[in-house]
Amino acid sequence: MSAATKNPLPEPTYDDRDGWIWFDGDLVPWREASVHILTHAMHYASAVFEGQRSYNGRVFKLSEHNERLVNSAKILGFDIPWTREEIDDACNLVMEKNGLTNCYQRPIAWRGSEQMGVAAQATKPHLAIAVWEWGAYFGEEAIKKGLRLDISKWRRPAPYTAPTNAKASGLYMICTMAKHAAADRGYGDALMLDWRGQVAEATGANIFFLRDGKLHTPTPDCFLDGITRRTVMDLARRRGIEIEQRAIWPEELESFEQCFLTGTAAEVTPVSEIGPWSFDVGEVGLGLRKDYLDLVNGRLSNS
Repeated sequence: MSAATKNPLPEPTYDDRDGWIWFDGDLVPWREASVHILTHAMHYASAVFEGQRSYNGRVFKLSEHNERLVNSAKILGFDIPWTREEIDDACNLVMEKNGLTNCYQRPIAWRGSEQMGVAAQATKPHLAIAVWEWGAYFGEEAIKKGLRLDISKWRRPAPYTAPTNAKASGLYMICTMAKHAAADRGYGDALMLDWRGQVAEATGANIFFLRDGKLHTPTPDCFLDGITRRTVMDLARRRGIEIEQRAIWPEELESFEQCFLTGTAAEVTPVSEIGPWSFDVGEVGLGLRKDYLDLVNGRLSNS
């Protein structure tokens, strides 16, 4: 079975929907929100983005996400011509215009089509924000039984070879390749090692392991220290769970009891397998998932 058969196109596709997209300061009908074929970002990956979720009409950690968006653009060498506060307002406006309260948001900033070639000093920065309903990223079955991860041949790059502290679109090219290869082998996602061979993250989510009541998670020195990652660490400390951020080698995976992923899209998703190693879908991971969902839905205090 081909990857295309396994992953049919969504109905409707993302370019053919009713609704509105915030585009450079205006609300534009969804189907009219387009860019020129010679947009610099399309050819040279000069784009940064965010993924954030709204629960009951409130975007969780909205300002923190948009501050990272602004900083990511600066790392790539361009300034977004709206302040973080203005981007926050635009996110709320486009959500209201589309009549959504529980949804996913995708702000993206990119260099335009004024200049072609590697150099981009003459390009104009653009910003767009789209919102849509999106359920469990890995599906409800993964939440119940745990996600199965392949081990990718592609590795997260060293911080001296790529802007790894920016949420830059170009860094996700190998994630797509890794995820497709995993799907072709019957897995739901892939574990990515870093350039040293240490455990890094999944294709779009951070990873945690449990052993003897203690959580272990890779040090984010060549991938994003996710906003959901930090939130779940705070929730774990509230439960009195010790957390160690450190280098984790693949050889250690057989010694861990539980494993789960964290991310805005993934929220908290248990993992049942990574390659030859198996994990329990257990109380700690499921408990932190419940805590996270209670927090983002306003059923748990943020302090």
